Amino acid sequence: MAEERLRPDPDELLGSIKKAARGKLTVFLGAVAGVGKTYKMLEAAHERKADGVRVLTGWIETHGRPETERLAAGIPGIPPGELLYRDRVMLEMDIDAVLQQQPELVLVDELAHTNIPGSRHVRRYQDVEELLAAGIHVYTTVNIQHMESLNDVVAQITGVIVRETVPDYVLAQADNIQLIDIPPEELIKRLQEGKVYRQGQVQQALKNFFRLGNINALRELALRFTASRVDRDLNEYMRQKQIAGPWPAAGRIMVCVSPSPFSAQLIRAAHRFASGLHAEFLAVHIETAQRRFPLGDKERDRIARNMRLAEELGARTLMVVGNDLVKEILEVARTHNVTAIVVGKSGNTHLQDLFRKSFVDRLIRASGGIHVYVVQGAVEEEKRPEIKTVLPATSFAGMIPFAGGLAMTALVTLAGWLGRDHWELVNVALLYLLPVLLSAVWWGRWPSYFTAVISVACFDYLFVPPLFTFSVYDFRFVWSFAIFLLVSFLIGGRTEWLRREAKAAQLRERGIRALYKFSREIAAVIDLEFICRELVRHAGETIGRDTLVLCPDKSGKLYLAGSYDSSRFALVEDFSLSDAEYAVAVWSYKNQRVAGCSTETLPGAENLYVPLTAGESVGGVFGVRIGAQPVTPEEKRLIDAWSGLAAMAIERVTLARQAQQAALVVESDRLRMALFNSVSHELRTPLATITGAVSTLLDPDIQYPEELRTELLETILYGAARMERVVNNLLDTARQESGMLQLKTDWCDIEDMVGSAWRRISERKQTHTLITKLPETLPLLRADCVLLEQVLINLLDNAIKYSPQGSPITVSAAQDGSQVVLSVRDEGPGIGLEDRERIFEKFYRAPQVRKVSGTGLGLSICKGIVEAHKGVIWAENHPDGGAQISIRLPVSTDGTNP
Repeated sequence: MAEERLRPDPDELLGSIKKAARGKLTVFLGAVAGVGKTYKMLEAAHERKADGVRVLTGWIETHGRPETERLAAGIPGIPPGELLYRDRVMLEMDIDAVLQQQPELVLVDELAHTNIPGSRHVRRYQDVEELLAAGIHVYTTVNIQHMESLNDVVAQITGVIVRETVPDYVLAQADNIQLIDIPPEELIKRLQEGKVYRQGQVQQALKNFFRLGNINALRELALRFTASRVDRDLNEYMRQKQIAGPWPAAGRIMVCVSPSPFSAQLIRAAHRFASGLHAEFLAVHIETAQRRFPLGDKERDRIARNMRLAEELGARTLMVVGNDLVKEILEVARTHNVTAIVVGKSGNTHLQDLFRKSFVDRLIRASGGIHVYVVQGAVEEEKRPEIKTVLPATSFAGMIPFAGGLAMTALVTLAGWLGRDHWELVNVALLYLLPVLLSAVWWGRWPSYFTAVISVACFDYLFVPPLFTFSVYDFRFVWSFAIFLLVSFLIGGRTEWLRREAKAAQLRERGIRALYKFSREIAAVIDLEFICRELVRHAGETIGRDTLVLCPDKSGKLYLAGSYDSSRFALVEDFSLSDAEYAVAVWSYKNQRVAGCSTETLPGAENLYVPLTAGESVGGVFGVRIGAQPVTPEEKRLIDAWSGLAAMAIERVTLARQAQQAALVVESDRLRMALFNSVSHELRTPLATITGAVSTLLDPDIQYPEELRTELLETILYGAARMERVVNNLLDTARQESGMLQLKTDWCDIEDMVGSAWRRISERKQTHTLITKLPETLPLLRADCVLLEQVLINLLDNAIKYSPQGSPITVSAAQDGSQVVLSVRDEGPGIGLEDRERIFEKFYRAPQVRKVSGTGLGLSICKGIVEAHKGVIWAENHPDGGAQISIRLPVSTDGTNP
């Protein structure tokens, strides 16, 4: 059943994408459980239902209270979804069913609830955010102790750490917050009457959480929060209405995030300061080289957790690498115009402060005009997973570094024993530093410490009198052993730190180099497939994980545009993506939010999916296979950087395609107007001539002589032939543009084609003479004789149009190697230099010859036919005057098509 919840129909999900206005969120806020939040929410829902609003219940917790159950029964509900968890069927809100029903208002109780594993989201407030994004209004309930920023305050008041929390931004973005409050005495009475918990739990609750002092404190927190919300709404109203008033000065609060266990408390305290001062909130983590030991995996995970907490509370996060911690903090503060810094109280002892000033003291001394808030924190109990696993047995591979240190110590011992008669003890002692140093460089701190202890033991046993015993006669050797161990520990620790820093720097450099190379390769590329392939290749090679990119097709359905297999170190096309994984990718694409593994949205997926968002558009989804190895903060930053670059590149491709489409539309409109103007002119003139001649011949009152009658009929024939030529040119152009022009090749004689073309021209025009210069040795051409004859007709007709009456038209041909050059020359004014290339474009007419009739298609058709024969056509001016248009055609010697 969990699988069914994870696999909604992708087509249905994509089809539901719409531009809906965001729904409104109403929160019913209470100090503690039992104040009547659910009851008041149901009452308000009944009022909306009476107004004609379509109301549904998505999830309601009645806790067995009869009056609440009666109210809930009056509103239609959506059946909960079933999830299989630990061999038990659990019920959760079915968010897909709610989205399918599309109510105007939905009721979702217990906003801070954690969903059953296998749900789409980890937390219920994320379900509510998705409903709001779909344009559905939501009524919900929450208690004040579930606010993330008050988590440590509530723990201090009640002694209970609340595990289920809601980020403050969720309530900050609420359109309406209604405080549900009752006196503490009445709440205790309700508890005693069994209206909040079952009778068996009442006494325990009254002794622990529901003490009168706790209730009053939580009630005050709820009242203060509601008052601050009212104050914020009033300030916003005064700004909108431009009402003068004392506005708070804008500020910016910065909190320093460290691997400290109580760093989360600092973040919450800084958030409360920022909220109270109406200031912006900045969370900064600075990595420095001043640490005694390098950060471990646990500390890095804690830093990543704290940074996510800061983001949930609305902070802008920043990570900086530097040398001096105080200097870097103040540099960041001054760069971002920070007015106050929140830090934790130093844990140094008085003795440590005596020899060295604490970090807080140095920060306060150098802060200048920046305020510094010092917060005393307590170590926060870490949330541990409920599932316990058996630790695997120590493998032999884990013992190799210690065995290597032992082997090197044995070699050094052997060398020292062989040279004991020639070396001083101090030389042997220095020789033992070699395996310590090499162990630290190759394997890390702990093998180095082990090697140091073994080295001291061997040195004492074999070289320090009395020999072959661990006793020492000279007490000075004890100090030598202590100094040796201290030096070894310092060398081992610092060497491992340098090794890790070098590795981290190498990874950062590799990531930056890959990002630079990727950005350079896609900088001017508008090929979407190439961008997707380069993205998955660079990302997969750098972080060593399987990567993929999904892009939408013309119908909006996602398809696999590129994938990289890290095990094969190559791009692959057989990458398999299950239906469940595809559904998660579709959800990420639809909602423009990160989803999948290592997130709180559909965390059961194998891959992490990041939408490629640029502005308001989404170009696709970038997926990274996570598996058992979690994503490090460095990898997360690289993934975000690659996603951002790819999103901008895909958006550029989309805009380029849109620009091409717009250019095609403009060009199509221009050609349409040119075609309309040319055809209307070319058809109107012969049509008017034909109409006039026919009208004259049909007049019954006039008897025409035979010569005049013949002349009128020839006029009709000439006009009809002219119209036929226009139509044929249009049809030939359409055939060329549609790709339907097919050659019917045969052996063609150039002299026969010239004679046939001139006869067809002279039937219409007998105003010029033809001069031919055709050698008898011309070879036959393997070509489409009909189309080449059409080319000659168009060239001859063009020459007649632009040459004086009675002037000769010269047709010449010559063989040039394996080609034949055929030219048509007139005695006209010639062709301008700027017009020689453009005269072969459709509808182009040289400006100085506008008085000559024509559509501007003849030479364009000639160019298409010649190029279909693998030939070339060009225009030039003849040295003796006039224009000359030549074509060069290949001669086929083997009888094959050109």
